[in-house]
Amino acid sequence: MGSIQKLIIYTDGGARGNPGPSGIGAVILDDKKNLIAEISEYIGEATNNQAEYRAVVAAIKKAKELGAMEIQFYLDSQLVVEQLNGNYKVKNKGLQPLFVSVYNDSLSFKKVAYSHIPREQNKEADKLANMAMDRGV
Repeated sequence: MGSIQKLIIYTDGGARGNPGPSGIGAVILDDKKNLIAEISEYIGEATNNQAEYRAVVAAIKKAKELGAMEIQFYLDSQLVVEQLNGNYKVKNKGLQPLFVSVYNDSLSFKKVAYSHIPREQNKEADKLANMAMDRGV
């Protein structure tokens, strides 16, 4: 499989309780909106924001494996989007290493953009995160 120019990625993370049992979900599409991959993973005990970051970390690693050049991320977590766009400082000690991981991985790409979307537009990634929490493995 040749390298993919641009990927569109929807990510979501959730925790039942905050912190609590957590899951991540990601839907990875090519620029023609064809499904390339999905991620649905139980991550154990985490906060909601940690789960949101862990979803981005997993998706960016997958995009790297797929050989993408550009990524457009869509998340319903305004905090994570603003932090990744450099508009908010990452003060939470639990989020700092996750932010650094995303930042370092993003350097492998020509362009990475993060956009905030309403929760209603992120149903697929949300469903994958919830399926992972339901499995709880």
